Amino acid sequence: MILIPAPLLKVVVDAAEAAYPGECCGLLVGRTDAAASVVVTRVEPSPNRSQGSGYDSFEVDPELRFRVMRDLEGTPHRIIGHYHSHPDHPAQPSRRDLESAWEPDLVWLITSVVAGQAVQTTAHAVDADGRQFREIGLRTTDWQLYPERPAPEGG
Repeated sequence: MILIPAPLLKVVVDAAEAAYPGECCGLLVGRTDAAASVVVTRVEPSPNRSQGSGYDSFEVDPELRFRVMRDLEGTPHRIIGHYHSHPDHPAQPSRRDLESAWEPDLVWLITSVVAGQAVQTTAHAVDADGRQFREIGLRTTDWQLYPERPAPEGG
């Protein structure tokens, strides 16, 4: 399961729409909680440094990645994954994504953008053998952002 605050998911979705018809990309920073869920605490947008067209591939800026890694040293947080968009394609990993999945512990967040509008975001992890992705649960944690709000009345 990956937990992401709604405002951080909005950053990802907004970046996906802004980059259309190209692909956006960035890093997900966070930690693993006691229930073994991955919790996103920060999103780091990146320029797409892909050597391809940028319309069907992505590459996070290596300088950004090294800066974030240095900033996280000595903290309980780490790079837990990355995000990118799929313009006019489903929010499912592509064959190119699988070929690029050389870090099996990272989460892949993919936002599908159709005609400039984000329509779906999914989360994935690479199986231990590196041969396929498996979808993992994605949940926003906006309820945690407002602890002063009373719980909804049932019934």
